[in-house]
Amino acid sequence: MPTRRSRFATSLASTLAFLTLLTAGCDRGSHPGRIGSPAPQFTVSDDTNTADLSKLRGKIVVLNLWATWCVPCIEEVPSLLEMQRKLPQVTVVAISMDEDATLYHRFLTQNHVDLLTVRDPTQRINAMYGTAQIPETYIIDRQGILRRKFVSAQNWTSPEILEYLTHL
Repeated sequence: MPTRRSRFATSLASTLAFLTLLTAGCDRGSHPGRIGSPAPQFTVSDDTNTADLSKLRGKIVVLNLWATWCVPCIEEVPSLLEMQRKLPQVTVVAISMDEDATLYHRFLTQNHVDLLTVRDPTQRINAMYGTAQIPETYIIDRQGILRRKFVSAQNWTSPEILEYLTHL
């Protein structure tokens, strides 16, 4: 008959094995396997704007994947706007997965969003980058190389992020 101590050890080992498997399959950190590789190129257009990543070569790009119905996405919009004002050498490209064009445009107008933002209801860009949950943001350097991935809402005006982007 197993002792209390051996049952605890078995339970602990099982829990640790489960957690290891769970985290091993999770590629949502700031350093996924694609970091250091060329960013997937895309051109996406909606009824108002076009974003062509190849035309932004030579610039630092903050590629933000978002939607108007995503609360964390909405929470980070003000800091993205402020970061863009503070760092004009950085280009924010916001790709929305909104399906409803009217609601999308209303949100942009009501919130004075003056970033380059394009609606991609097919989620083609999300699929290209392997985005499963928004918001996700990718930092692309002047040579078109993926340098960093941010998962969930960020404070884009934090000293650490501003310094990182300034020195990229």
